[in-house]
Amino acid sequence: MEFLKKLGIKEKNFGSSTGTVWNETTDQGELKIYSPATGEYIASVYQASENDLGKLLKSSEEAFKYWRTVPAPKRGEIVRQIGNKLREYKKDLGSLVSFEMGKSLQEGMGEVQEMIDICDFAVGQSRQLYGFTMQSERPMHRMYDQYHPLGIVCTISAFNFPVAVWAWNAMLAAVCGDVNIWKPSSKVPLSAIACQNIIKDVLVENKLPEGIFTLIVGKGSTIGEKILNDNRIPLISVTGSTNVGRHAGEVIAKRFGRAILELGGNNAIIMTPEVDLKMAMPAVVFGAVGTAGQRCTSTRRLIVHESIYDKVKESLTKAYGGLKIGNPLDEKNHVGPLIDKNAVKDFNNALKLAVEEGGKVIYGGQVLEGENYKSGSYVVPAIVEAENHYKIVQEETFAPILYLIKYSGDVKNAIALQNGVVQGLSSSIFTNNMREAEMFLSAEGSDCGIANVNIGTSGAEIGGAFGGEKETGGGRESGSDSWKTYMRRQTNTINYGTALPLAQGIKFEI
Repeated sequence: MEFLKKLGIKEKNFGSSTGTVWNETTDQGELKIYSPATGEYIASVYQASENDLGKLLKSSEEAFKYWRTVPAPKRGEIVRQIGNKLREYKKDLGSLVSFEMGKSLQEGMGEVQEMIDICDFAVGQSRQLYGFTMQSERPMHRMYDQYHPLGIVCTISAFNFPVAVWAWNAMLAAVCGDVNIWKPSSKVPLSAIACQNIIKDVLVENKLPEGIFTLIVGKGSTIGEKILNDNRIPLISVTGSTNVGRHAGEVIAKRFGRAILELGGNNAIIMTPEVDLKMAMPAVVFGAVGTAGQRCTSTRRLIVHESIYDKVKESLTKAYGGLKIGNPLDEKNHVGPLIDKNAVKDFNNALKLAVEEGGKVIYGGQVLEGENYKSGSYVVPAIVEAENHYKIVQEETFAPILYLIKYSGDVKNAIALQNGVVQGLSSSIFTNNMREAEMFLSAEGSDCGIANVNIGTSGAEIGGAFGGEKETGGGRESGSDSWKTYMRRQTNTINYGTALPLAQGIKFEI
């Protein structure tokens, strides 16, 4: 395909780069990448070795010594140029994301737009790495906070957002004076390689050293574990399942490193009797079936008041009946494939378990077959009448399954159901009742990191901090003041007088 050529994707690709130089290791295994959209072979990637990781770390250490001395607005200028390069390649990179991962072309393009947006955000942030001045209790003393670059930041990204999550971390880290090592998912390495090719020109044109933006594609059991245990990497951002994050968090914590954990979500939308159903339905459907239910912010549970339950159920099944499922590169289609056949097995297994616990599949659930679905990864999004306490409902299944749950009484009962899971990423309420909305946003309300009123659970803007509570990991990325995570904080006190008073009025005379 033409976009592969434009992005520099070859038939065989190397799996590690120090920025503009590719390490030519070929003896660590070869990943063969097939499109979940068509089942066809795309290209292969040679996995990197531990020796390659050593080269990356060495170049990153040296690059950091230089990069931290560059004024932050100048670092922002580099990020601005990267954003412009992404604009040039938006259609091509969006097409690759769609083809390699399986999300719709519109969502693939939207993901690249997220990268562009975070570049713009980071450019502005490069002039706003603010500290604070505090009042000292001691006369003729000035006390303030400031933030310094942290060092090497590693981004471990998941398959469902092949490029955007890297940009969230790498661009903010870059303006903060850090250097970045990227370990992408082995399911979608070509999109990462394409990004490295895109930014190469910016690095060369600005005569930047190797090691500021690096990439490594390798086995989690070797390369991944080495990264988690390496004291030279003070901060690691991990996007993945709760189990993956729990292991990573424990390993990093043992060496007193920092971790940004973006883990599982079990997101709910509450519909009260005051809902504007015409507004709510598109949000529910997109949240549940967008990216074929493979977003961490996908809508997994719809909690509906009993007085409107039947009406919502009817509207929902009608909306699902209008969904077009097929090749994600065809913009007429709403739903593409799951990432692979293992994901299809998880989909089928979850539906089986839901029924065994007493649930009822009221729409969808089939695996599609035929010439248009020959990859074997296409399914019909499912709606299941269920109860919140079902074991399978308490878990996150990365597939388009929406559990329809009934509640009675006031909104507090719905909030209790929503909060009654171990995950705490995204949440939403649809209501025109101000008291219900404010209750949902209060300390008694949603316990999630993201809480929305009259919009869905997915599609977060980069201007706000992204992340969740409980087993979602507590991490925050992207907007707001998330930049502080990528820096080390320092409190400074300056005595510009001639005496040496001690804090708390302590007297010490010699």
